[in-house]
Amino acid sequence: MKFGIDRLLAEPDLRKPLHGKRLALVAHPASVTEGLVHSLDALMALDDISITSAFGPQHGLKGDKQDNMVETADELDAQYGIPIYSLYGEVRRPTPEMMDSADIFLFDLQDLGCRIYTFVTTLLYLLEAASGTGKQVWVLDRPNPAGRPVEGTLLLPGQESFVGAGPMPMRHGLTLGEMGRWFVDHFKLDVEYRVIAMEGWQPHEAPGFGWPEDRIWINPSPNAANLNMARAYAGTVMLEGTTLSEGRGTTRPLEVLFGAPDVDAAAVRNCMERIAPHWLEGCALRECWFTPTFHKHQGELCNALMVHAEGPFYDHAKFRPWRLQALALKAIRWFHPTYPIWRDFPYEYEFERLAIDVINGGPSLREWVDNPSATPADLDALTSPDEAAWREETASLLLY
Repeated sequence: MKFGIDRLLAEPDLRKPLHGKRLALVAHPASVTEGLVHSLDALMALDDISITSAFGPQHGLKGDKQDNMVETADELDAQYGIPIYSLYGEVRRPTPEMMDSADIFLFDLQDLGCRIYTFVTTLLYLLEAASGTGKQVWVLDRPNPAGRPVEGTLLLPGQESFVGAGPMPMRHGLTLGEMGRWFVDHFKLDVEYRVIAMEGWQPHEAPGFGWPEDRIWINPSPNAANLNMARAYAGTVMLEGTTLSEGRGTTRPLEVLFGAPDVDAAAVRNCMERIAPHWLEGCALRECWFTPTFHKHQGELCNALMVHAEGPFYDHAKFRPWRLQALALKAIRWFHPTYPIWRDFPYEYEFERLAIDVINGGPSLREWVDNPSATPADLDALTSPDEAAWREETASLLLY
């Protein structure tokens, strides 16, 4: 199969509209060709187009910034002499000066298919900055490794943030090329938008269900180490809004349902199986232990449940990571009614709202966890209508 960047490189006709234009590339470490050449190097090697600037999202063009809220500065590229602008530094939205550096912006970021992954919001901010200016935005499309399933409540009006670009569910089921189409339509943006679509992507086909077996996984951000993480992320990312460890400071971050020195993982799993056994389907859970070298519970031995959405344990149709993570939090609350689950320090520069509410785009998930009488059916009643509405709203935008 071919990703958008591979097609742009291989098909000169696709590049004809770029001739004589100043081009900017938005990229990160996973922005590579099928031959593992970084997109910036591959595009610079062409003699019929001109790259005049590049942009790095959160974690930087080089992907060297480990944690959230760690910013990257602008710089001058030592090899090519072009400016490298940071969209996670002094600004999140491209400034007029940044926009003046190019006529057409090539957006080539690998996404994880989750609303909170900030590359989604970076695309919206670029489209908004280009709207009404005559600038063009092209997305060089890449797979959604989580595939087409949709899960989670829609972000509520007024809950927008850098991890919540608009009223979409946590697990949105779109590629970034398709998401850009939704942004242009939903926000009524006046921008010339184009998608260089993939060739041969099969999001419904085993075994990858979104990620092709013949493509190497490269971390799009430092803690996105593999396909298992990408599949689980729409659930495990909620741990960033808690005091429980998501595994940062270990070699397998964001692949656990929780880690803590004072929580009995086996007991929590038994409780989960009693409350909603059907929400555990599609994966395997394994009790494990780790001692984070940094971040939450640094230097403390943590008991944890690891998610295995891979190999013979993975059922793409049944796996529901958002509900699975919600269930783990519910079981912890059941065992420890006064446990301080919810993180109360700033998250992605949101200082007023609880991090868990910022992540979920509203308070309903937290309220469900904390309500002793709330059942799995109650959460389904909140969530299922939103999921159905999103599928209907986006059906006409799908490219594959």
